[in-house]
Amino acid sequence: MEWRTYISADQNVLLGKPTVKGTRISVEHIIGLLAQGWIEKQILENHPRLTKESLQAVFSYIQECLKDGLLYSNA
Repeated sequence: MEWRTYISADQNVLLGKPTVKGTRISVEHIIGLLAQGWIEKQILENHPRLTKESLQAVFSYIQECLKDGLLYSNA
């Protein structure tokens, strides 16, 4: 999965937070919904501009951030 096809960061959209291209839906928001217990079907029903592929891209993006050490904590 090439997440760059679906995820972008633009300083003019949500202050540069990574979002699903063509939307103002941030990666952070999607991960937050999943953390609250939402399932894929609920997310797609409530955000019709998202696709299964864009959700997969969110996971690919997060995986790459973890791999590159961008999300580690000192805790």
